[in-house]
Amino acid sequence: MPLNNTSPAVHAASRTSCFKAYDIRGRVDDELDADLAYRLGLAYCDRFSPRRVALGRDVRHSSPMLLDALARAFNVGGVEVLDLGLCGTEETYWAAQQSGVDGGIQITASHNPIDYNGLKLVRGGAVPISGDSGLRDLEHAVARSRAVAPQRTPQLTPTSFRAQYVRYLLEQIDLSVLRPLRIVMNAGNGAVGPLLDALRPQLPFELIVVHAEPDGRFPNGIPNPLLPEMRTDTIAAVQAHGADFGVAWDGDFDRCFLFDEQGRFIEGYYIVGLLAEVLLDKASPASAERIVHDPRLVWNTIDVVARHGGVPVQSKTGHAFIKERMRVENALYGGEMSAHHYFRSFAYCDNGTLPWLLVAELLSVSGRRLSQLVDARMAAFPASGEINRRVEDVSAVLARTEGHFGAQALALDCTDGISLDFGDWRFNLRGSNTEPLLRLNVEARADSALMRARTAEVLAYIDRFG
Repeated sequence: MPLNNTSPAVHAASRTSCFKAYDIRGRVDDELDADLAYRLGLAYCDRFSPRRVALGRDVRHSSPMLLDALARAFNVGGVEVLDLGLCGTEETYWAAQQSGVDGGIQITASHNPIDYNGLKLVRGGAVPISGDSGLRDLEHAVARSRAVAPQRTPQLTPTSFRAQYVRYLLEQIDLSVLRPLRIVMNAGNGAVGPLLDALRPQLPFELIVVHAEPDGRFPNGIPNPLLPEMRTDTIAAVQAHGADFGVAWDGDFDRCFLFDEQGRFIEGYYIVGLLAEVLLDKASPASAERIVHDPRLVWNTIDVVARHGGVPVQSKTGHAFIKERMRVENALYGGEMSAHHYFRSFAYCDNGTLPWLLVAELLSVSGRRLSQLVDARMAAFPASGEINRRVEDVSAVLARTEGHFGAQALALDCTDGISLDFGDWRFNLRGSNTEPLLRLNVEARADSALMRARTAEVLAYIDRFG
């Protein structure tokens, strides 16, 4: 169907502010509505000519409406729509990897506020559609279109690949070595509960699931474990049940956050190093394997990868950049400190289930606690964690900070924002893609006091001029 069908109606969401660098997300009705979703579906048909597309959705109350609109567009385009129902983003990625499936769209706003929603798009093989690989074309087509959806019920083919997906997950670990660990899992009232139900009978673990029921009202708060206040229920459950470790996710469970046996939140940076170690030790020969990481915090990852025979490769932050670099490098694994973890065995996509399974396997084999596995790394490379500062002019403050600190630096890297290396400490400062924010990460070599002092120094400078 051509994209220039016109209608006198002008919709609030016909503008395209919801198109971001890697996906689509925005406030429902104001920035993202059924009309925009319908036009996007038509644009997807026109740009990629699929025959069969998989659609999945999270628990948000607006998700069925957006799925319905997309399905109508694909019906008009002669495309068969596989309805995955309630699922996680990784399950839509899995569907897009299956023979005869030419793409997938996950309807989710992940950890955004309750009145938001979004769309994550891939082609066949789960190849991401981002700003450099078709998303801008879709944006321009949607902006031009005034097409209106026909008033009829869309044709959907209810489809589940969950059983096959569970088999894939179990094949990534050695089931014979697993011990009966007790694991707390905070589902956050998101979409992960049904997958945990499918995995539970196949594993020897005692899974204690908190906030298990999918509920788009999010009665226990929007699931975003990056926020300290959204960690308290997981911490309390780990401590109350004497668990071996805890896991929490965002709404579409593509990010996996871990807590040790004390209930302590483990920064994603150290989990990247831990998973790199696990996967390199499994690989043969490890010396041929690339590990991709983002530039925000790097020293621990570089050290671990080198110690275990791999080759560290730095990429710009963001799932589209990481996936693209992994494909170029044929990388074994990629990780971001934001708790996104990418696997070659999963079409180079991010996956929020494999990380905790691999950690459970490691704990079973080593007989050690999670705290014992990360404490030495945290002492060797203490880090600030990401700190945000709202500023009026991101570019100006970024340039001024580079000018002030750059003269004393041993090296400057501009892969993403600025990274300045002073030998015994370093920092990365980058602007947000969507907000007037600067994001700071500081790390040091075996000196927590130095890390804290330098963090305070850089923040004071930013606050002075920001």
